[in-house]
Amino acid sequence: MSISYTYILFSKTRNRYYIGYTSDSLENRIKKHNTNHKGYTGNTNDWEIVYYERYESKHLAYKRERDIKKQKSRSYIEKLIANFK
Repeated sequence: MSISYTYILFSKTRNRYYIGYTSDSLENRIKKHNTNHKGYTGNTNDWEIVYYERYESKHLAYKRERDIKKQKSRSYIEKLIANFK
């Protein structure tokens, strides 16, 4: 059994959220997001983890990521974050 995470990042520079999932550690994942690479998070290096959920499988973490993205709502994301802190 491997631990996986669904997480939300925020960039102050872009004023944007990013939703993802990983079976890697959150620390390693945020380092990867804050490196110069191709992709949505590659242009800035100020991404911060503002929310996460822990799951017992990669499949469940991926399912939760999809559920959050389906909401297509910044206010929904900000409510999750507010309740998390």
